[in-house]
Amino acid sequence: MRVFVTGATGWIGLPVVKRLLRTGHQVLGLARSDKGAEALTALGAEVLRGSLQDLDSLKKGASESDGVIHLAFIHDFADYQGNCRTDRQAIETMGAVLAGSNRPLIITSGTLMLPFGRVASEEDTPDLSTPGGAARGPSEKVALSLVDQGVRAMVMRLPPTNHGDGDHGFIAMLVAIAREKGVSAYIGDGLNHWPAVHVLDTARAYQLALDKGIAGSVYHAVAEEGVPIKSIAEVIGRHLDVPVVSKTLAEAQEHFGWLEFALTADNKATSVITQEQLGWNPVEASLLDDLNKGTYFKA
Repeated sequence: MRVFVTGATGWIGLPVVKRLLRTGHQVLGLARSDKGAEALTALGAEVLRGSLQDLDSLKKGASESDGVIHLAFIHDFADYQGNCRTDRQAIETMGAVLAGSNRPLIITSGTLMLPFGRVASEEDTPDLSTPGGAARGPSEKVALSLVDQGVRAMVMRLPPTNHGDGDHGFIAMLVAIAREKGVSAYIGDGLNHWPAVHVLDTARAYQLALDKGIAGSVYHAVAEEGVPIKSIAEVIGRHLDVPVVSKTLAEAQEHFGWLEFALTADNKATSVITQEQLGWNPVEASLLDDLNKGTYFKA
């Protein structure tokens, strides 16, 4: 299958591209820069220059492919609402090209938009009462509505951390904050949770959804249902040799900045349906084992 991948040069995109190529697919990767294009070419993928705002490039990529994996998102939290609108527009644009073809379109969402305080499943819908859910949750609805237009549309929800060597996401940010502030902190009792997955397991989930996924399905690339935030802080503190401390909600914004929202979330999630439908079995290192390898702490 020839697969158009947006966000192909990103932290999750490159492992997905590698996995697709390894399993016999061809890849057409969207790239904004020369550096990104060179990285894709080196892997053996084809390159389409463009961006999420360049709708003509999205139309071209979708029209020239047998399926689409949509990973790209503009991570500029100064205009999160606008970036979510751009995401929906991209989904609508590519979906219109795929209409009536039964070709797959996998879009990317997140477990942080689901209800907190219990184990959320693939059958749960985004909590539109939260800022994050209200802004990005509608992308799921747009994608799943394409099923009625003859698109094999699916949603892949990712946990807050897709960890692994070279990660520059939330875990790397927590390490950087602890190094800068001289303490590794959590909020309150720290017994709230994040689900987690290794990025190589994430890549396998996308590939299996492409090959075997059912139209209208929501999948969770979740290997661990919930890792206590305090446990994460303790491992970081031990490796950096800094105190592990609790911050109150009043102190959290100053200490963590915009990351405070994610660190107050009790965001347990399961992937039972995903594993049953796709035959996906996470096999890579757990989050705490990955942290204990020490690669996150190399200066």
